[in-house]
Amino acid sequence: MTDSEWWRGAAIYQIYPRSFRDSDGDGIGDLPGITAGLGHVASLGVDAIWISPFFTSPMKDFGYDVADYCDVDPIFGTLADFDALVAEAHRLGLRVIIDQVYAHSSDQHPWFAASRAARTGDKADWYVWADAQADGTPPNNWQSVFGGPAWTWDARRRQYYMHTFLREQPQLNVANPAVQEALLGAARFWLDRGVDGFRLDALNHAMHDPQLRDNPPAPETGRLRTRPFDFQIKRYSQSQPGMIPFVERLRQVCDGYGAVHLVAEIGGDDPLPEMKAYTAGGQRLSSAYGFDFLYAPALTPELVAAAMAAWHGVPADDGLAEGWPSWAFENHDAPRALSRWCEPAEREAFARLKIALLAALRGNIIVYQGEELGLLQDTIPFEQLQDPEAIANWPLTLSRDGARTPLPWTDAPGGGFTTGTPWLPLSAANRARAVALQEDDSGSLLHHTRHVLALRRRSPALRHGGFRLVTADEALLCFERHGAGERVVCRFNLSDRPVASMAPAGEVLLASGATATGLAPHGFEWRRV
Repeated sequence: MTDSEWWRGAAIYQIYPRSFRDSDGDGIGDLPGITAGLGHVASLGVDAIWISPFFTSPMKDFGYDVADYCDVDPIFGTLADFDALVAEAHRLGLRVIIDQVYAHSSDQHPWFAASRAARTGDKADWYVWADAQADGTPPNNWQSVFGGPAWTWDARRRQYYMHTFLREQPQLNVANPAVQEALLGAARFWLDRGVDGFRLDALNHAMHDPQLRDNPPAPETGRLRTRPFDFQIKRYSQSQPGMIPFVERLRQVCDGYGAVHLVAEIGGDDPLPEMKAYTAGGQRLSSAYGFDFLYAPALTPELVAAAMAAWHGVPADDGLAEGWPSWAFENHDAPRALSRWCEPAEREAFARLKIALLAALRGNIIVYQGEELGLLQDTIPFEQLQDPEAIANWPLTLSRDGARTPLPWTDAPGGGFTTGTPWLPLSAANRARAVALQEDDSGSLLHHTRHVLALRRRSPALRHGGFRLVTADEALLCFERHGAGERVVCRFNLSDRPVASMAPAGEVLLASGATATGLAPHGFEWRRV
């Protein structure tokens, strides 16, 4: 690994700014609050932070509807606050990654105001516009993620505009070279301010089929489908080949600034080919992550083995070097893993296994704020919901708000997050997992997480090495990590019953509930052999 690849095998901590720390008492987290809490993040031993959107926005989708790509929303602070954050992060040895949202903007962005004003003009085709069909209905059958058609009628232009998400998030026409230049200009703006990388939101949604062909119906799988979006194969509304040249342009811009990390969020029904295409060779993205674990109802040996098998580190069929994966068990869009993957009585043991397994995977790992504390999914009453998807699809969509509740710094009523009223309620169960309480307990999950990440950072096999599966049955997961003359065998019992497992001879690096011949329920071990 070279300095330019600092990110390879990195541990990255995701910060959701509304919920990390509030510095001014308005109940919403902000940039000065992040700066004040960076000491906690640095103490974990992570390499970088990823900050979810803090740009100017009407907050219809909490920052993912961007009204100005080059400024900070006043609820989060100022550009000077951002500069201070970057300086403090760098002083603590943390790289800074921020979101970039290229698939869509806010309908309050000046670009959209100019585009909707008339069918002529320099920004007329900066968004995806189309005429109505002869009967006045939308141009095709595409559906939005949040429910209903992916088209909204605009009387100014007497046309429909496309939106994959909310109607307030009109789709940018990223196939337009002028739009690409504007987005690359926004990237340069933040690179000039010292950021070290970008997480690219919903990247495979950023181009569409220019012929606007109908999507075919998706086959019935028995899975509960709560949205019209789930009834289609998104063959024409996303995942278009024209994205590769744009990705290469972005990489070229970032290379001019040195060691910049680019990681894409790639969703969809078959994301792996795109993840590989976007990261193949040295001229595209550094990494990509999908949703292998984020919505999985259970953490099983089979699930982990399948995810690892897809990224084996050999050249792709086209001869390009295979890209590098990233993994997350939790994030701001997915339910907290401890509420999905284990029973309440098992949470303490399972939380320790979970972070040990995440840290042993080949690839970059992303720790979502509060994961180091073992936070649970909070239940938000309908009248307090903020998440537009949950409100629109109530009660069949699990609210994203439950994973976005504030980080508890203390067990006080406001969790030490704010002196005011938190924007989302914080449960007593999560306040009982507060940073301050776990700091005072040497046996806490917080201290365990620090120990695990320190071991990963010091081990060339775990951080950068190869992966070889040994066992993946109903309960037992065993694999080997190897590299730079080091071999580490990792064993995990992903069940609630003891399993037999013979340990190889060698030095125990990390263990819980492990013996030479077996593993207790949710027991695990790392052993250098």
